[in-house]
Amino acid sequence: MALVSTERRELVQRGRSLEYFTIGYNSAEGAVSLLAGLTAGSVSLVGFGLDSLIEVMSGIALLWRLHQDVNEARREAVERTARRIVGWCFIALAVYIATDSVLALVRRDKSGPSRLGILVAGLSVVVMPLLARAKRKVARHIGSAALESDSKQADFCAYLSAILLVGLLLNGVLGWWWADPVAALVMVPIITNEGVESITGRSCPHCVGE
Repeated sequence: MALVSTERRELVQRGRSLEYFTIGYNSAEGAVSLLAGLTAGSVSLVGFGLDSLIEVMSGIALLWRLHQDVNEARREAVERTARRIVGWCFIALAVYIATDSVLALVRRDKSGPSRLGILVAGLSVVVMPLLARAKRKVARHIGSAALESDSKQADFCAYLSAILLVGLLLNGVLGWWWADPVAALVMVPIITNEGVESITGRSCPHCVGE
């Protein structure tokens, strides 16, 4: 039993380290994306930057969850709360991006090219799948639906990065102004679905016990 407890503590500590990395990386990613997006007038870059900041909030919620892991009596309640915080943040982000993208298309707002945005998106396409895989491994060993949901956020951050990268390249290389808000709109159902799954607890059906 002592061995099992020791292994769990090590896994939880690894989970905390991954969340600290998530907070640091996404803070930088969000700041750079927002700066580049506001400078270029890019809806998709601003949306991506806000997504990164919500992932920082998610990381903080997950750190809270992991620091409560030793308290078995509170673990389940903390798990649900952390998951729902993450979910509602993503629903709010989806509403914001959808509204801003539609307005950009209606007003025919044209964004400028952003090499910095392309660099950030390209880096995240590589980093995020690796981070997701590491989080998922820990989540499944300790039975944490909240951490599993957080790992899926890293997955779809990679998808959003790829969508963003395509939109920025089409706008920058071919001058297709509409590619930027359309790329942002493509993000909306992905973000909404993840938010709903986090709120309802469907994001990790096999993580049923603590």
